[in-house]
Amino acid sequence: MATKDTTGASASGKITDWVKPGDKSGEFKRQQSSFRNWISREPGARFPPEKGRYHLYVSYACPWANRTLIARKLKGLEDVISFSAVHWHLGEKGWRFPTAEDTDAAGENVIPDPVTGHENFTHLRDVYFQANPSYEGRFTVPVLYDKKTQTIVNNESSEILRMLGTEFNDLIDEQYRKVDLYPAALRAQIDEAHEWHYDKINNGVYKSGFATTQAAYERNVVALFEALDRVEAHLAKTASEGPYWFGQTLTEVDIRLFVTIVRFDPVYVQHFKCNIRDIRSGYPAIHRWLRHLYWTIPAFRETTNFLHIKNHYTRSHTQINPLSITPVGPVPDILPLDEEVPAAARGRGEEGK
Repeated sequence: MATKDTTGASASGKITDWVKPGDKSGEFKRQQSSFRNWISREPGARFPPEKGRYHLYVSYACPWANRTLIARKLKGLEDVISFSAVHWHLGEKGWRFPTAEDTDAAGENVIPDPVTGHENFTHLRDVYFQANPSYEGRFTVPVLYDKKTQTIVNNESSEILRMLGTEFNDLIDEQYRKVDLYPAALRAQIDEAHEWHYDKINNGVYKSGFATTQAAYERNVVALFEALDRVEAHLAKTASEGPYWFGQTLTEVDIRLFVTIVRFDPVYVQHFKCNIRDIRSGYPAIHRWLRHLYWTIPAFRETTNFLHIKNHYTRSHTQINPLSITPVGPVPDILPLDEEVPAAARGRGEEGK
């Protein structure tokens, strides 16, 4: 039986082993989240919504954490829930908090752990062990933390996203209460989209990039691009109705898909070998949808930090990139709304215009 070592991982593998040593399938298998409590407005709830009570730990590099930062801004929760971001480097002890000496991780609230009583916490793992001294899983972001009871409420991004969308409505202005990311009339369609987006795209890039056999890589990368083709067809069909997945209605689907697509060209194409096509030259409808979100809605642009994104993947995943060389391109990380790469412009007869 594996025994716990000083890193918090099992002796049979390291935190930075994305496929368990000896697993001949070569398949990346994502760990299930361990903390699944809920902030609720129900009377007598263990974790009721309160201004200033909760803190969100995130990484700008992580798409799962990025979801929650977008929702926090869209819902006007900046003065209700505090947040801080870890350094982009993921090492043997997991995510670490920046120090005063760090000058390579610029971004809003990229700071040492700001929670009272955590002055000696150097890594996110310290928060996990405070909540559960026997914890043996990965130290993942995002983490929704309760400062009052000094424990982790939840570390499952989809559930945190859902909570931020509804459970704090009594504490925010009317304009933000009207932002409904999971409207009742669309819930069945939202859930259906989430199911295949998560498996084939959100997690599909990881299953492609972390694969340790050719067969596992090819199986997953082909499925990924088949799913992207499906996304392209959907967005091309609905473009006349509006800029979002559901036309005029911004929902969780846009948030959850955006965080993967915005990382696709800068990281996943080269680092995860997801290079059958890129977004900017191969998927015009997805590219248009992506840039609309990024350039016209501040919650998307202001929570996207390409410095953290590119450095994290290329310098933390030493199984994939042992020399930690970070590619310069593509340049720019995301194109302006009215600009196309030459190949895409030629394909639409726009070159020279």
